Amino acid sequence: MTDAFQQILDDARAASLVLAQTPTTVKNQALAAIADALLTNSDRIVTANAQDLDLSRGDGMAEGLLDRLQLTAERVEGLVRAVRDIAALPDPIGEVLGGSTLPNGLHLTQVRVPFGVVGSIYEARPNVTVDLAAILLKSGNVAILRGGSAAENTNTVLVDVIGSALENCGLPRAAVQTIDAFGREGANRLMNARGLVDVLVPRGSASLISAVVNDSSVPVIETGAGVVHIFLDASAELEMASDIVHNAKTQRVGVCNALETLLVHRDAASRLIPSILKKLVESGVTIHADDATRAIFPHAEPATAEDWGHEYLSLDLAVKIVDSLQDAIDHIGVHSTHHTDAIITNDMANAERFVAEVDSAVVMVNASTRFTDGGEFGFGAEVGISTQKLHARGPMGLRELTSTKWIVRGNGQWRE
Repeated sequence: MTDAFQQILDDARAASLVLAQTPTTVKNQALAAIADALLTNSDRIVTANAQDLDLSRGDGMAEGLLDRLQLTAERVEGLVRAVRDIAALPDPIGEVLGGSTLPNGLHLTQVRVPFGVVGSIYEARPNVTVDLAAILLKSGNVAILRGGSAAENTNTVLVDVIGSALENCGLPRAAVQTIDAFGREGANRLMNARGLVDVLVPRGSASLISAVVNDSSVPVIETGAGVVHIFLDASAELEMASDIVHNAKTQRVGVCNALETLLVHRDAASRLIPSILKKLVESGVTIHADDATRAIFPHAEPATAEDWGHEYLSLDLAVKIVDSLQDAIDHIGVHSTHHTDAIITNDMANAERFVAEVDSAVVMVNASTRFTDGGEFGFGAEVGISTQKLHARGPMGLRELTSTKWIVRGNGQWRE
């Protein structure tokens, strides 16, 4: 007899066959229905989220993670806009990527097709539930979601709202399912549902991602933790550097594209550090600095070896003075998670060298690292920021959630 978890897998596989053949117009109608339903049920969503927030505060969850967990009415409206944006994007399914006619008359065409069933394991981020549901639906994929116990009340309501909207449009409710009720056992079964789940995308802490990569028999697209660096070159302008650093660190701290380590060229340190760090401290940031930085800014705490390469997800920042562009590149090479790294400079030769030699999914020049985001890149939303090099790298939008199929048309050819 099929148990409840196996039924979820079986229903997802059946739903994937439906979605793979669903026309763009129907998918867009479903996305519009989801957006309307989220708006209509905003109070219900926020109420469930308040329960999760109260429980998580009681468990001592860090403020940065509580910020990730929270859904206000304004944030629900933001999710609604994101869903509508995804509906407005071109549908990648069926896109012809190439083809040819062979000398024997066979006609070859390569087209985009959905993965099928996509699983995702993530932590305390109910906005991801909506983003994933919408972007996977538009790309013709089915979602099985493990959003973690901290957001279970919120995710239950979100999936119910989304499922009802899908059914009202004639699509299977099983196109978006949650396995939160199955706890860690459910996550383990999802990771080992090879043959029923086509790909798994983890989002969250470095330890969660590592566990999924190491324990999963399902193919994994690795989304990395964000140990994000900004390097202030010797020619960096104070006003630009201050604005970018402050935005990258404080605009939203509990996200993977927030700044975690600031590197400053020694020749610019005395010019840049005092006012930049003062502004950060006034915004509540705790500075963890090397001795050279503390000689200029004595209010900083001494940095330890653990501060380099640490993803704080809080109002903490590691700061280090380096002797050269090469030293900055070397430091990033050792401590970066290859997510997003940036340089602030007026020297375009140094900018181009930084871009060429820093091996990260996103490398920026004179811009805040907070722009590493599927929505900001024009993808509508993202399933994650891939830090690996196979299949996809950087923000994963609609096209990155597809595979390809070769279609061969002939008129009776056979191979000699």
